[in-house]
Amino acid sequence: MSKVVLITGGSSGIGKSIGEFLHQKGFVVYGTSRNPEKITNSIFPLVALDVRDKQSIVNCVAEVIQKSGRLDIVINNAGVGITGPIEEIPTEEIRNNFETNLFGPIEVMKAVLPQMREQKSGLIINITSIAGYMGLPYRGIYSASKGALELITEALRMEVKSFGIQITNVAPGDFATNIAAGRYHAPVVKGSAYEVPYGNTLKEMDSHVDSGSNPNEMAEAIFAIIKTDKPKVHYKVGAFMQKFSIVLKRILPDTVYERMLMNHYKL
Repeated sequence: MSKVVLITGGSSGIGKSIGEFLHQKGFVVYGTSRNPEKITNSIFPLVALDVRDKQSIVNCVAEVIQKSGRLDIVINNAGVGITGPIEEIPTEEIRNNFETNLFGPIEVMKAVLPQMREQKSGLIINITSIAGYMGLPYRGIYSASKGALELITEALRMEVKSFGIQITNVAPGDFATNIAAGRYHAPVVKGSAYEVPYGNTLKEMDSHVDSGSNPNEMAEAIFAIIKTDKPKVHYKVGAFMQKFSIVLKRILPDTVYERMLMNHYKL
C-alpha cells in the first residue's frame, strides 16, 4: 500500500520539490496552499490550508484522511522568512512569523497525532533551518522561530515514541527558491542607525538564496529519512560551510563565534 504524505506549503519551493519527488516514487501526496485554486501546475492534489488558522488545519487533515483513509507522513514545510533590525520590526510582523513558523506546525502536529496514534505508526518531519541554530544579525526573529521548532520537536519526539510515531527535524541551508520574494523585509529606513549595516546584510542574504543549492537535494534527503527505520533527531542539508557553522558554534568560545559572524556580515 502506498504511503500517504501531507506536505504543508507544497505549492512552491522546497515543498513542491519534495512533493514531486515523492509522487514520482509512488507515494500518495497531498500538498497544501492557502489558495489551491490559483495553482494550475501541480502534479499532485493541493488542499486548502492556512497554518495560522486552527480550523483550516483541522479541515485539511480531515479531508486527507477522508480521501485516503490514513495519514502516514506529515512534512511541516510551510514557513515564511523575515528580516530586519529587531528594534524596527513591527510587533505584529513578529507575531505573524511565529504563528506561521512555530504555532502553525504545532497545531498541525496536534491535529494529526490522534490518527497516527490510532494507526500505531506515523512520521512527522519538521522543516526548520540552519539559521535556527544561531542568532543571526537581522534574521533574529527567523532564527528564533525555527530554533523554537527544533526544541519542540526534541520534546514531542520523546512524548510520542511509545505510540509508534517518529518525529524529526530537517534543517536546510540556503536553497534556490522564491523564499526571498515571500518574506517580510523591514524597510531600510533612511537615516536609521541600522541603515547601512542592515542594507548591506540584506543584499548579502538575497545573494545567498539566489546562489543556493538545488531544492531536489532536500527532496532526496527527505526520501532517505522516510526509508530509515529509526530517524535521527536532527538532520542538516545544505552547503558544507553552512552545516560546519553549527559545529563551530558548538566548539568555539561564544565571543569568538560572534566575531566570526560579525566579520562575515561585515558588522
